[in-house]
Amino acid sequence: MKGRVVIGILMVVVFATVATAVPPGKKLTFDTPNGKVVFDGTTHKSYKCSHCHPSIFKMKFGDDKITMKDIFEGKYCGVCHNGHEAFSAKGNCNKCHK
Repeated sequence: MKGRVVIGILMVVVFATVATAVPPGKKLTFDTPNGKVVFDGTTHKSYKCSHCHPSIFKMKFGDDKITMKDIFEGKYCGVCHNGHEAFSAKGNCNKCHK
């Protein structure tokens, strides 16, 4: 019985961590040839994880090989950052690349 309780607690902790991988106040940083790109949980707080995962991005950090060409073609970040739903990635390099 004790073992099941411990496993249950561990599962809750693991799933809670996955569900809130980038909560408000936290950031993911990607090193790119054009500078660091920061994904800010505060900026994107109005979206749930399922808005982008796994339909746009894979679940595991680093599994997607994102290029600016892909983004400009409306893939990955470009799904939203197209100038309609969010600012366009084209011509706004410094908004993401620091």
